Amino acid sequence: GSNALHIVILGLDCAGKTTVLYRLRFNEFVNTVPTKGFNTEKIKVSVRGGRQTVSFHFWDVGGQEKLRPLWRSYTRCADGIVFVVDSVDTERIEEAKTELHKITRLAENQGVPVLVVANKQDLRNSLSLAEMESMLALGELSSATPWHLQPSCAIIGEGLQEGLQKLHAMILKRRKTLRQQKKKR
Repeated sequence: GSNALHIVILGLDCAGKTTVLYRLRFNEFVNTVPTKGFNTEKIKVSVRGGRQTVSFHFWDVGGQEKLRPLWRSYTRCADGIVFVVDSVDTERIEEAKTELHKITRLAENQGVPVLVVANKQDLRNSLSLAEMESMLALGELSSATPWHLQPSCAIIGEGLQEGLQKLHAMILKRRKTLRQQKKKR
């Protein structure tokens, strides 16, 4: 039903967004081509140590520079954002940081939880999590934005389930906070 969580997968082109989506959907590696518009899949994800399944409606949006202005229309009613970063592409991490901060700063995205997926962590020359946290300036994201940095290797699916469980927990916590704020009014 409509209780599926609306999750948008963002990140620069070639970060591995579509690989993440299809790894979650089919539990296998799918060869992908650059996404021109978007891909969407509804996927049941197990949370709380497998005691519960939740429907996630994922929107994987093209990351090429000319497509990034469209991100905004996908995040407008998002419950969560998955931001995929290539851990090996040191030359573009500054660009990834700019886009991440731009999208989380939008008024309509205030407080939307962000799962930062540090993809390609299996590769020898990948940045460490500490390096990524500092280069993406995650500590400087708005204090209203809950985030979690998840090491991952999307082609084999490593780290994705754990990451989504963290994202789900952040979404629930935010909902609870919003409910409490409503009561106070």
